[in-house]
Amino acid sequence: MDRFAAMETFVRVIEAGSFSAAARLLHVGQPAVSKTVAQLEQQLGVRLLLRSTHGLTPTEAGRNYYERARRALEEVEEAELAARGAGSALTGRLRICAAVTFARLHVIPRLPRFLHQHPALEVDVVLDDRNIDLIEQGIDLALRMGRLADTSLTARKIAESPRLVMATPDYLARAGRPQSPGELADHQVVIHELGQGDTPWSFQRDGAHVSISVHGRLRTNAAEGVREGVLAGLGLAISSAWMFAPELASGAVVPVLTDWSLTAIDLWTVFPSGRQMSAKARAFAQFIEMELAGEKAGEDGGAMSA
Repeated sequence: MDRFAAMETFVRVIEAGSFSAAARLLHVGQPAVSKTVAQLEQQLGVRLLLRSTHGLTPTEAGRNYYERARRALEEVEEAELAARGAGSALTGRLRICAAVTFARLHVIPRLPRFLHQHPALEVDVVLDDRNIDLIEQGIDLALRMGRLADTSLTARKIAESPRLVMATPDYLARAGRPQSPGELADHQVVIHELGQGDTPWSFQRDGAHVSISVHGRLRTNAAEGVREGVLAGLGLAISSAWMFAPELASGAVVPVLTDWSLTAIDLWTVFPSGRQMSAKARAFAQFIEMELAGEKAGEDGGAMSA
């Protein structure tokens, strides 16, 4: 048995979730994949996978082997890239994770350019608003917004976005446009419920700080819910400009209280702890950073010419 081929087969089974899906990725028959995994388990003397009618579940030994095997495959790929030189093509599969709305608006629309630059590369996009376990889910790179609670992560800030209070023109026509933070108490607010209780909205201007407690009939635990609530005219919301970029550009949503500022929100590239950053992950991190920087430059240029 080719140990390297067996290692790659097992990694593909875990990432694809089944023998048949891994077989399609590897361009071999399903029996060959099953036989390779069985031989690998026999050689190691441990059960790596639990098979049931519900699918495949890695054992603890299987999860440990997967993580180390995946790392070994990445090391081999890095060695090959180094030997070929900086101009060599990226190959294989890149798994990235991002929040649903941010990915829908700012990541997936940009993937055609990235994939065009790297025609031998495949990309898995995991959409999840939660901070999932990167190692357990086999993620190469995650895009996360806000403050990072886990200080053990390998992370780098690549962009930031202003946070705005915004609503539809129809809502403002009905309820009036607030002229000061204190007037928010008279408005309906679409509340982004993050499981931390009600968090006051804190504004700054000319060295003054004001915190306002808001209320609303709609609460949601996802940014997509906040978007839909605002677009349905259910109230005001605080959100990053990223989350309403198309609507802010078209005027379907407008900012209010623009003479007050809120703390900006940061975007981070996050990598699994203890793992060397792969060339694929590094290339994508640089790509998305440059894309967002170009977008911001365009916005600033438009603002200056307005």
